[in-house]
Amino acid sequence: MVMPIKDLKLDGAAGAGAVGGRRPTAVPAPAAAAPELSDRPRRRTFTVGDKLRVLAEIDRAPAGGTGAILRREGLYSSTLSEWRRLRDAGVLGGLTPVKRGPKPAVRNPLTAELAQAKRENARLVRRLEHTEAIIAIQKKVAALLGLPLATSDSDDAS
Repeated sequence: MVMPIKDLKLDGAAGAGAVGGRRPTAVPAPAAAAPELSDRPRRRTFTVGDKLRVLAEIDRAPAGGTGAILRREGLYSSTLSEWRRLRDAGVLGGLTPVKRGPKPAVRNPLTAELAQAKRENARLVRRLEHTEAIIAIQKKVAALLGLPLATSDSDDAS
């Protein structure tokens, strides 16, 4: 014998789509991925300060406290060994961030002096050409007027 369900509401008081007085469970749509988040995970990087802070904290930790610090920081003991090796070797280049890209050329201290000398030379060459043009014009004017020019022994025949 089948027993009837007493709590069954058939009058629609539970709302449209109700089955047996219960509404269907609504499953929210999955949230769309934020466009600013990349799909690919990025490797964690530690700054020099972070590395030295963790090493100092582990050096101060009592016996057995190293594991708790490693778990909290999400590190492996091999990473800690590598950081210690770099610190003890004094290789600070491994702990300082290196600027990527082409390195700037090393400046020669004589470069500025050479550039100054070239500018001075170019200025003097222009001034010499200007002076030679004036002398040539004076010679032509003197020849037109019939004035004799005084020549010196050091003057070129130009």
